[in-house]
Amino acid sequence: MHNTDAQTILAFSPTVRGARSNGILLVTIDNPPVNALSADVRAGLMAALGHAAADEAIAGLVVTGAGKTFVGGADIREFGKPPVEPNLPAVIAALESASKPVIAAINGAALGGGLEVALACHARIAAKSASLGLPEVTLGLVPGAGGTQRLPRLIGALPALDMIAGGKPVDAATALRTGLVDAIADGQLLETAISHALELSGKPLRRTGLLKVAVPDPAAFEVAAKKIRDRARGRLAPVEATRLVQLAATVDLETGLAEERATFLRLRDSDQSAALRHAFFAERGAGKVTHLKDVDPRPLSVIGIAGTGLMGCGIAVATLSAGYRVVALDQTPEAAAKGGERIAGLIRQSVASGRLSDAAASEQLSRLNVTADISDLAAADMVIEAVFDDFDVKVALFRSLDAVVRPDAILVTNTSYLDPDAIAAQTVRPERVVGLHFFSPAHVMRLIEVVRCARTDDDVLSTALAFARKLKKIPVVCGVCEGFVGNRIFSAYRSEAERLLEEGALPQDIDRAMEAYGFPMGLFAVYDMAGLEIAWARRKRQAAARDPAAPYFEIPDRLCEAGRFGAKSGRGWYVYEDGKRRVDPQVDAMIDAYRVEKGFVPRAIGDDEIMERLLASMAREGEALLAQGIADSPDDIDVVMIHGYGFPAHHGGPMFAARRG
Repeated sequence: MHNTDAQTILAFSPTVRGARSNGILLVTIDNPPVNALSADVRAGLMAALGHAAADEAIAGLVVTGAGKTFVGGADIREFGKPPVEPNLPAVIAALESASKPVIAAINGAALGGGLEVALACHARIAAKSASLGLPEVTLGLVPGAGGTQRLPRLIGALPALDMIAGGKPVDAATALRTGLVDAIADGQLLETAISHALELSGKPLRRTGLLKVAVPDPAAFEVAAKKIRDRARGRLAPVEATRLVQLAATVDLETGLAEERATFLRLRDSDQSAALRHAFFAERGAGKVTHLKDVDPRPLSVIGIAGTGLMGCGIAVATLSAGYRVVALDQTPEAAAKGGERIAGLIRQSVASGRLSDAAASEQLSRLNVTADISDLAAADMVIEAVFDDFDVKVALFRSLDAVVRPDAILVTNTSYLDPDAIAAQTVRPERVVGLHFFSPAHVMRLIEVVRCARTDDDVLSTALAFARKLKKIPVVCGVCEGFVGNRIFSAYRSEAERLLEEGALPQDIDRAMEAYGFPMGLFAVYDMAGLEIAWARRKRQAAARDPAAPYFEIPDRLCEAGRFGAKSGRGWYVYEDGKRRVDPQVDAMIDAYRVEKGFVPRAIGDDEIMERLLASMAREGEALLAQGIADSPDDIDVVMIHGYGFPAHHGGPMFAARRG
């Protein structure tokens, strides 16, 4: 611990305090939960700088954060409100121009405005656990207090471009390697920073804004810029960030800062930023159920997973990654062995990509038991079924589990379309049954629909939510209906797309419109990627119960009957050659013939009409889900569609887009 001088703690504002240590003013930002740069914090930093400048006994300053965060960013609650002085650029200018050394002691996350504060300091010392980033692009913004101009001066244009336009934080080791921080403290962060401040006292200070940017190789910069433009898919902020980083190499700091600020303000007031901020808050509000506020989740240690197919293995990997013991069950020893190999293979992929160390992978696999003996699930606190999506199959499994698991063990169904209430009714204790609808691949996709069955106990629902969060997923609570929230809306806009095909659009027209709007893939390209035969099999199973008077679009069935099962078969809605998708005139001809057969007169349908109709169908179905109590809020619907179905976050989700008109 550092020794503070014998004097009163100084309160520079309600959220910023100071104390002397060896002649250095230690300034601590204490604004829970993430030390956001609120008006109080900004005023406190200015007061601390003024105090240090006026006191000759103070040789320098160290700025740090209370708790586990340095500064988590600007206070976005202030967006849209009248500005309160001092603004952040003014605070940062004062830090950089201070006559006494200012050292950033980065004790945790330094993000957005927090990193901009650190960049303005004369040196940066990081804890090993620190992370540093400028994630403003994820909110449709660019850094607005010098990040696009100071970061390239400190670490170079290309590394800065990667951080700013990509929005992903870097760890302390990477920051040291690039020159973003000057040192990593080995457990003595404040002492190291104070010593560094004393060393710099009275010496010329390195002011980041006065450094020269090495002009990047134009060809290399253009390659990086093109990748950013391609990934942006209509988002403005990454493209603007690229322009501003490039500008830093050609203009003086004052000019660059003025252009950055103007760009920040323009983006802040844009529809895209409003949509992305909506998505940000909607995601953080997901899974918060008012009546569960005081309901404690049950402790979980051992998770059973019944089924080691693609979904079951993905769930197992996510569960092992979260630290649980996993007992994975399949029907035969041979199937169980293959399932174990698949799970190990997915974990090895994470090792190969650098996301996981060999030691961590071995530790995860040490917590895995793959078996064909259902009695091995007796120790499970919760069992998740991931078997074939057939009612009789799932009910037979749950009845077998009733005879094996403890009375207090939770049973989870992972069904996509079946009725969880009907499944629960076939068990001994329906109150312990809950739905967790994972999205494939389950170890990658962040969304989980947490299905609240009619008789699910509150503590069971609370436990399911806690489990989803432990897996680092985004849980959205919904009621029981066919398809829950996501698949029901998907069915609605799929039907609208089929009507568009009947009326004159072609698959490539719909996909082009969706991709131009910002979807990563169009609807028919997604079908081909997933494979057409699974939905075909489900339609055949449901054929006997289908209303013969209801409209039915036959082209998907005819594609499958022709052996066109999607990308893996080389033909689906498109044809695939050398891994590339291209329009197939045979499909166009099939659709033309179908229109003639059914009496449809085709017309030209523009991209705007296509998107208007698809979006309207999503919003209508969303309103129906709200009216029926299946979804708790429009925000939840937007979260499901963004994280489960590729709805572009910079449009905020279908419900947000409908409200904006």
